[in-house]
Amino acid sequence: MGGRAEQPLEPFEAVVQRHGAVVLRVCRAVVGPDAADDAWSETFLSALRAYPSLPPGSDVRAWLVTIAHRKALDAHRAARRRPVPSAQLPEVAAPAGPEPDPVRDARLWAAVAALPPKQRRCVAYHHLAGLPHAQVAELVGGTPEAARRAAADGVAALRRTWDGQR
Repeated sequence: MGGRAEQPLEPFEAVVQRHGAVVLRVCRAVVGPDAADDAWSETFLSALRAYPSLPPGSDVRAWLVTIAHRKALDAHRAARRRPVPSAQLPEVAAPAGPEPDPVRDARLWAAVAALPPKQRRCVAYHHLAGLPHAQVAELVGGTPEAARRAAADGVAALRRTWDGQR
């Protein structure tokens, strides 16, 4: 007795509303726009199962990005085992927000996809998900300094690519 009471976990629906867009952006950056929706769904299905046992006070965003990281790795492994489809894919529904510019978005995702895998993940986890470099390093391996360098190098490469396309 005498300790402070633990806060109950908020409803899972609120977690999805608060962090869903960030997780989708991370999934798009890591696995590409074609596999992002599946990785996002798998992330939240897995999170739903584990959520009741999440310790109160946990960093929910970091926890979700960690799950998304694992699901992205699973998606990469699965993609290597599948044949490459030749038919044109249907348009993917975009989340609510400003009207997307398909040409600009395609160029941006192509530039992100062209980054080396570690840079792409560091950019996604730090700049899109907002994780500190120490947590990014835990996900991708290495030191926080190496994660910071990889993210900075990735952003610099994106800027060079983006400036060259204007």
